Amino acid sequence: MKELKDYVRSIPDFPEKGIIFRDVTSVLQDPDGLRLSIDRMQECLDGVDFDLVAGPESRGFIFGVPIAYNMGKPFVPIRKKGKLPCETIEEEYALEYGTAVVEIHKDAVRPGQKVVIVDDLIATGGTTAAMIRLIERLGGKVVKIVFLMELAGLAGRERLKGYDVASVICYDGK
Repeated sequence: MKELKDYVRSIPDFPEKGIIFRDVTSVLQDPDGLRLSIDRMQECLDGVDFDLVAGPESRGFIFGVPIAYNMGKPFVPIRKKGKLPCETIEEEYALEYGTAVVEIHKDAVRPGQKVVIVDDLIATGGTTAAMIRLIERLGGKVVKIVFLMELAGLAGRERLKGYDVASVICYDGK
């Protein structure tokens, strides 16, 4: 079997010159790559005591749901504004050109629950920091954050100081 990194398609100069885009769809489209990615992310949770898995749409769902299922835990979706049907709380965060808003159901996390966040990629860490604020506002405690890929050159891990962060694949650049 190939190494997990071998399943990731790298596209130079996208979306702009000098950037190497790390495409997760090539991992998802290969049964071995998909299995290996979920297995490796789940291994990051060995020995971690937690109550539920949370993840952002859409790729956090792709990786978070099978991990929650395999480990017998519930999954909590964190979505873009206006996508959840019940009462929510929201958190705005900065993007490169503007802002975005994520939401979570008010009853998704109970006070004292230990939460693992799962997502495909950490770049600047802005989306993850917003998710942490949502979970903590509901009284939850983020005990681990697991990413398939990390773009270390964008220093997202620095933004998440104080949290237990793991990435399966780490790229030095952007």
